[in-house]
Amino acid sequence: MSVKLTEGAIEAFTKGSEVPPNPLLQVVNVRKIDGGSGPARFRLMMSDGLYTMSSFMLSTSLNGMAEQNTMAPNCICLVKKNVTNTLKDGRRVVIILDMEVVKSAEEVGEKIGEPTPYVEGQSKTTAPPAPVAQPLQPRNMSDAPGNRGPSRDFGRKAMPNLPSTPGGASKVVPIASLNPYQSKWTIRARITNKSGIRTWSNSRGDGKLFSMEIVDETGEIRVTAFNQEVDKFFSLIEAGKVYYISKGTLKIANKQYTSVKNDYEMTMNGETTVIPCDDAQDVPMVQCDFVSIADLETRDKDAILDVIGVCKSVDEVSKITTKNNREVSKRAINLMDASGKMVTVTLWGDEAEKFDGSGQPVLAIKGARLSDFGGRSLSALFSSTVMINPDIPEAYKLRGWYDKEGHALDGQSVTEMKGGGGGGGGNSNWKMLSDVKSEHLGHGEKADYFSAVATIVYLRKENCLYQACPTQDCNKKVVDQHNGMFRCEKCDREFPNFKYRLILSANIADCGDNQWVTCFQESAEAILGQDADYLGKLRESSEASFDEVFQQANFNTYNFRIRVKLETYNDESRIKGTVMDVHPVDHREYSRRLISSIRKLEAQ
Repeated sequence: MSVKLTEGAIEAFTKGSEVPPNPLLQVVNVRKIDGGSGPARFRLMMSDGLYTMSSFMLSTSLNGMAEQNTMAPNCICLVKKNVTNTLKDGRRVVIILDMEVVKSAEEVGEKIGEPTPYVEGQSKTTAPPAPVAQPLQPRNMSDAPGNRGPSRDFGRKAMPNLPSTPGGASKVVPIASLNPYQSKWTIRARITNKSGIRTWSNSRGDGKLFSMEIVDETGEIRVTAFNQEVDKFFSLIEAGKVYYISKGTLKIANKQYTSVKNDYEMTMNGETTVIPCDDAQDVPMVQCDFVSIADLETRDKDAILDVIGVCKSVDEVSKITTKNNREVSKRAINLMDASGKMVTVTLWGDEAEKFDGSGQPVLAIKGARLSDFGGRSLSALFSSTVMINPDIPEAYKLRGWYDKEGHALDGQSVTEMKGGGGGGGGNSNWKMLSDVKSEHLGHGEKADYFSAVATIVYLRKENCLYQACPTQDCNKKVVDQHNGMFRCEKCDREFPNFKYRLILSANIADCGDNQWVTCFQESAEAILGQDADYLGKLRESSEASFDEVFQQANFNTYNFRIRVKLETYNDESRIKGTVMDVHPVDHREYSRRLISSIRKLEAQ
């Protein structure tokens, strides 16, 4: 079966113009480059049947394809994800982040066509034009794009038959001139960040919203849509595109929740109109004022700022339970920039679930909140713009630095450099359990957070399981009505079923002391090695097997992230410890940390 390569792709890569999505290319040659102290790199020559280009580099995460000979000369590959770096002499290097071999070298057997190295101005044929944007059509909300950051489509024009002016609308004014005292205005702006839909439910009713950030030549402003406007606009508005927007409501901006540099923010209303713009080349893309990771220590706590770095390492997704008993996903990421410093960044919700750290991508966040938990750490907000491998000069420069020398650095984390409390995502502020008493942790107005390596010495299995409300966002205990129904007082409803939830009391110990801690659902399941539903059914069917699970879980050692706070009950005060996170011990990292501590003690 013949394979049609994506003719024109090599010319587009060489010239830096728009490349057709997911080009199909043939590997002509593979050359291994010694990485010195770092991992080896593989350089590829690839062909589109017309031309060849020898400056493709395989991401180190894909080295196995070359080392195991999955990718060999003559094989056909689908390039799914890549970034392009421009060198000082103008040459372009394409870093392949994700690629699939669709036809092996044995199946192809020979080179396709008579490709030659591309020379500027000597085209064999005209490269296929970049695809033209299609007219916007309403989409189902579930089809909304997951990447909230700007795409590589930013420079393209929209459909030429779209209106170039908002027919019948007011005169176009700059964003910088907007204020609540104007009644008629129209702005022309690019959507630089579009959030997902957020829902809520309280005593006043249910609701939903989404927000976006827009920019023109003079400034930027945050825009929020509620309820009917969510239904009307969410599926029509795309991040990266330019629109005429008119008749929104303006009010004083709440600076606590946004880093957008504008004294006002906009709310869409029933009269708001949004019209695509077909002439958008002069409208700027996202604008960030990046702060070096090394400079984070000099910034104030709770500052909202922009940061960019290479994703050095990624934790698995974990779940936490909020004060209103909602489960929220979180993921900790360690970012490093050219300063050689690292910082822990926490992503939340869908952003945490969907984040893919393979290939060590460049991650840029506009509007992250700075915390002093464990030194310095960052947290993405609902209003933050999270961009993976963004098409901006800072990202290309950082990728070039990392691939050349940064990958060989361990990096010094500003999240672990100071003591302090808090839990901004990484395992920082390491303590012995004896420090809880000697340093009076948890006695302040706010809770203290620390990490410890400790061993489970006793698990209290009595009352560790309870029957909870089966709805997704409610974990309240239900009352058995003894008629086949279970009542949740919070939801004010009866259900024919329930779900099991865990609240496990554990005594953990290290060489200095022991501490009682409470483990909720995810940490309890991690320690017991079974989910709550299975344990509930096991307790009903076999008490001996249920006991065996607890016996097997004893005397295992973990990295614990613990919250401690002094609580008073019946006039008796005691320290309450809650496990926020639990992971198996990484003995290599643990040994590194111990050696570092020993050296610090020697130097004193």
